Amino acid sequence: MCGLVAAAAVAAAVPGCGDDHQADGTGTRSTTARPEPPGRVEVVSGIGGGRFDPTAIYRREAPGVVTVISEFGAGQLPEELGGGGAKGLGSGFVLNGKGEIATNAHVVSVGAAGRRARAVYVQFGDLNQVPARIVGADPNSDVALLRIDPGGLTLRPLPLGTDAHLAVGSPVAAIGSPFGEPQSLSVGVISALHRSIESLTDFQISDAIQTDAAINKGNSGGPLVDAHGRVIGINSQISSTSGGGEGVGYAVPIDTVKRSLSQLRRYGRASYAYIGVSTLVLYPQLARRLGLPVDRGAYVQGVNPGSPAAHAGLRGGSRTITFQADRFRAGGDVIARVEGRAIRDESDLARAVEAHRPGQTVTVQLYRGGRRMEVRVTLAERPANVRQRPG
Repeated sequence: MCGLVAAAAVAAAVPGCGDDHQADGTGTRSTTARPEPPGRVEVVSGIGGGRFDPTAIYRREAPGVVTVISEFGAGQLPEELGGGGAKGLGSGFVLNGKGEIATNAHVVSVGAAGRRARAVYVQFGDLNQVPARIVGADPNSDVALLRIDPGGLTLRPLPLGTDAHLAVGSPVAAIGSPFGEPQSLSVGVISALHRSIESLTDFQISDAIQTDAAINKGNSGGPLVDAHGRVIGINSQISSTSGGGEGVGYAVPIDTVKRSLSQLRRYGRASYAYIGVSTLVLYPQLARRLGLPVDRGAYVQGVNPGSPAAHAGLRGGSRTITFQADRFRAGGDVIARVEGRAIRDESDLARAVEAHRPGQTVTVQLYRGGRRMEVRVTLAERPANVRQRPG
C-alpha cells in the first residue's frame, strides 16, 4: 500500500497507486442517489478505425468508470495507515448489466489475509452512489469483484480486450479518480511489457503492463484501455520516489484479470498452482561461466521445504559465488520446460505454473550439471505467505 512504503531515495514500486486508504475526510463527493427509471444497460462497442482518439474514448468509456469508496473499521488497518477507522478511495469499471464491478483487491481489502472493508460504495459519473457487496478479492492478482443492485441505474459495461498482442509504443488511456477527482483521463503509451510487480502476497504478478500514462492515488482499480476503447489492464501501481505519478505506472494485464474474475464469480476466491522454488534468470554469460549446456532458463536458487518441488527432488544452489557484481547460489537445477513450454526466465516459469490447477501433475524438463532430465511434479495450491518466487 502507498502508506506502507517508507520514504527512500530510490524509486520503489508502490502497490496500489491509489492505496487510497486515508483518514476520514477524504474529500470524496458523496451524494444521495437520485431516482431513475428501471435499470438500463447500454452496451459499449469498441471504437473503430484504429485511430487513437482520446476524446471519443472518454465519451464512450467514462460513463462505465466508477469511484470506489471503502470504509474500514477500527483495528482493520495497520498503524501506518491510521490504525482506526479510515476510508479507502479507488476506481473501478462496470463489467456487465448484472451490476458487476471490477477493481483492485487493495482498494477494498488489506494485505494477504484480505481483511475486507466493512462497507463499500460505488459512485457513478452522474453522481448516483450505491452500496456494493464484495463478491471476492484475489490478493495474488490484486483483483476484486463487486456487485451492486442495478435497479434505477444506467450501466455502461466496458468491452474487455486481450493482452496477447500488445506492443510497446501503442497508445493507451487511463480513466479513474486520482486524488478523488472522478472520471479523469490521462493518455500515454505502453512503455514495456512482461514486467513483474508486487501482489498483496509474497508472490509477484507477471506480465504487468508498464505505461507512462499518468497514474496517481485513486487511479487504482480503474481501466487502462487501448485505441479501440477495450480494457487491456487494471491500473494498480506506480514506481515513484515522491509518492506521486512520475511516468512509470503498472497495470494488471486483462487476461490475468479475466482468470481471477471468473474464479471470484464462481467460488468467491481464486486459487493458484504452486511449485515452490526461487529462481533467477539464466543468461548466456552466466551460463558460460558455470559451464552449463543451456544459456536460457530459470536457475533454481532455493527449494521450499515440503513444497511440490522438494517432493519431486528439485535442487537449489549449494554454494555462493559472485559474477559481474552479483551474488547468487550456484549448483542448482536449470528449469528449461514445463509441460513442453519453454522457460526463458522466471516470468515464463510463473506463467507456466499458473496455467495449471492445484493438484495437477506436470512434466518439468531440467538440466542438472550437464545432464538433461525430466521429473514429474504434482502442483499444490499457492500459500498466502512464502518467501520464494516465482511459482
